[in-house]
Amino acid sequence: MLTMPGPIWLIVTVVLVAGAAAVFFFLGITYRKRVAEREIQSAEERAKSIINDSIKAAEAKKREALLEAKEEIHKNRSEYEREVKEQRAEIAKQEDRVRQKEETLDKKTDALDSKMDAFDKKSEIVAEKIAELDAAKDEIALIKRSQVETLEKISGYTVEEAKAYLIRNLESEVTHEAAMKLKDIEERYKEEAERKAREYISLAIQRVASDYVVEATVSVVPLPNDEMKGRIIGREGRNVRSLETLTGVDFIIDDTPEAITLSSFDPVRREVARISLEKLILDGRIHPARIEEMVEKAKREVDAAIKAEGDRATFETGVHGLNPEIVKLLGRMRYRTSYGQNVLAHSIEVAHIAGVLASELGVDVMLAKRAGLLHDIGKSIDHEVEGSHVMIGVDIARKYKESEAVVHAIEAHHGDVEPRTVIACIVQAADAISASRPGARRENIENYVKRLEKLEDLTKSFPGVESCYAIQAGREIRIMVKPDEVSEDRMVLLAREIAKRIEAELEYPGQIKVNLFRETKAVEYAK
Repeated sequence: MLTMPGPIWLIVTVVLVAGAAAVFFFLGITYRKRVAEREIQSAEERAKSIINDSIKAAEAKKREALLEAKEEIHKNRSEYEREVKEQRAEIAKQEDRVRQKEETLDKKTDALDSKMDAFDKKSEIVAEKIAELDAAKDEIALIKRSQVETLEKISGYTVEEAKAYLIRNLESEVTHEAAMKLKDIEERYKEEAERKAREYISLAIQRVASDYVVEATVSVVPLPNDEMKGRIIGREGRNVRSLETLTGVDFIIDDTPEAITLSSFDPVRREVARISLEKLILDGRIHPARIEEMVEKAKREVDAAIKAEGDRATFETGVHGLNPEIVKLLGRMRYRTSYGQNVLAHSIEVAHIAGVLASELGVDVMLAKRAGLLHDIGKSIDHEVEGSHVMIGVDIARKYKESEAVVHAIEAHHGDVEPRTVIACIVQAADAISASRPGARRENIENYVKRLEKLEDLTKSFPGVESCYAIQAGREIRIMVKPDEVSEDRMVLLAREIAKRIEAELEYPGQIKVNLFRETKAVEYAK
């Protein structure tokens, strides 16, 4: 065996180690390459999976967005169709009103034409009669002249001398008779005037009969279920606060099942709140932004209703040429009540009654109607402006250039100033008639009971009264007298005394009938 020197072995060993290292290095690189290729392939597969999942998720989001958009479009279309339907209904109503006005005008035109024809015929007849009368008048003048000449020859006096002689002889005799005659005529005309006044007032009441519905100062809005109360209140009460802030109305949400009460001194605000709440319940979407939108829409509807009510009042009464702002104020009175009586209905009735009275008295009918319709115009804004409704009404009438006769009638209809014109007196009487009609107004129950108690106490204070009862809501007092203290003749005087004292001491609407009864009983027994 050959032996190598040490340095050669060292070189061989180094070469072998370097070769082994190179082999191992090459094998490591090959292994890492294969591992990297496998990781790259796995990453590519994961990337493809992620991309596919993203595409599917995007498709799902796209479908959801399309569905939501379709639902929103459908809802908007339904709301638009409903609004269009309401507008068409309103247009149809206005067309009906216009058609009715045209028919009425056609009828009045036909009637006027027929009257003009009749007037022309009557004018011809009257002209013929006038010609005949003129001829007869000339003939009578000739006869009278011949008779006067004959009388002058017979009596020896001229006409002037005969007149002076008769006047001297009759002057002293006629003075007393004339005074007595004047007194009789004055009394007769006074009685006739009183009788005519009663006839005119009763006729006006009969021709302008109307019903009244007692109107409340609160509105109750029904709910579909009690769950709706929570939705109306909203989270931490934000919805109901928005409603109260935007409308100025108190929303009373209590234990009343399926109902919410709206309370406000301003009836127009209360009507806006009621319409807004009904729209929100019907729509179902209740949040502050939607509430603001519905309140604005309700305000527009109420403004349109006010304008329509004002136009209806002017058309119904036949009063035209009013300032548009006064027409709006008339419409606002539709939502105003006085002792339960609707102020607009009361004003329309006063206009009709004033027109009837004016026609009977022979004064300007249209002026009386105009003053009657506007006499309470101040009540439309009396809760917004300081002062009585009379002074507010006077300021409004002067502001919009109403005539001085109308202004004075408004100022005098409650006796604040003395009425100086017939129109003012007519409006004052018509207002009293409308307000005192049985059932037209209501008063506080406590004041009502106190008034009846005062009426009974006053009647019991008279000597000879045994018992008394106020009936027919205080419009009649029935009195039982003691027969041994009050005679039949005394009953008439007692009734008059009681009536006079009631007039002097009590305040009451209309009139009170004093009805006395006297009953005498005789009892005997057959044995």
